[in-house]
Formats: sequence, C-alpha cells, structure tokens
Amino acid sequence: QSTWGFAMGSLIEPAKFQHILRLFNSNIDGKELIPQALTAIKGIGPRFALLVLKKADIDIRKRAGELTEREIESMVNVINNPLDFKIPKFFLNRRRDIKDGKFSQLISNALDNKLREDLERMKKIRCHRGLRHFWSLRVRGQHTKTTGRRGRTVGVSKKK
Repeated sequence: QSTWGFAMGSLIEPAKFQHILRLFNSNIDGKELIPQALTAIKGIGPRFALLVLKKADIDIRKRAGELTEREIESMVNVINNPLDFKIPKFFLNRRRDIKDGKFSQLISNALDNKLREDLERMKKIRCHRGLRHFWSLRVRGQHTKTTGRRGRTVGVSKKK
C-alpha cells in the first residue's frame, strides 16, 4: 500500500508519478498511454513508438508517468540505436543518407537540421525541387493556376 498515492480521476496514481517527462527536447504528458505520448516527439510516429516499446520490453498499457528510470533509459537506447535492436531499415525515417549512405532514425533537432541541409543542398545544385523551394512555389506537382493565391499578387483588375 505504500507505493500507491492519491487517486487521479479514474486512475490510481503511484507515488513516483511524473506528470511531465522531458525527452529529446519535448515535453511528454505523463497521463497519456506511452505509445500515444511518444508521438509528441518529432520524428516518432505511432508505429515506431509501438515497435520501440516492444523492443524495450515495456508494457504498452502503462501511462508515461509510471515509467521507471530504467525503462526510460532502455527506451531512449532503442530510439538512439534502432538497428542494434533489429528494427528493420524500412522503419527508419532517414534511409541511405546522401553523405554517408547510412540508415538512421532522426529525432527532434537532428531531423530539423537534416531537412534544412537537404533544402540548402537542393538550392545549391539548382535542381527543380530546390528552385521551387527557393521561389516559394508548390514542390510536389500540385496545380497552381487558381489555388494558393493568398499572400501573393492576384491577377489583373478589370477595366470599367
């Protein structure tokens, strides 16, 4: 009985419950289930979160605030080194990096930095995608004749 504290809504809160966890420069709500809570980190989606928890042997029905230090450490270890834990390469968000050809999972700031580097590289080599980014136009082949006119000058005005 000494491990249980006060009641939190319909939950019974353990004594060492953390309401907010800080992982990878993100605040994680302790009241959410762990798979849902991990998706608050940029670069981790629902499927990758479930896979990480299974590889780290963490019960997916736990709340994020109920995790012990050892469980958090093992989870962070799996996220940082996914290939060491036999997570398939197709699950990772950075496949065959342009510079070193490696497969990796990028999280939060590293993801932003790589995206910025990729855009700068495309602009520098003047490829089509880079030029479209540079001109602030649609990049993925959308029609632009009539849509997306906000913030830009619109056509000609009619004469009376």
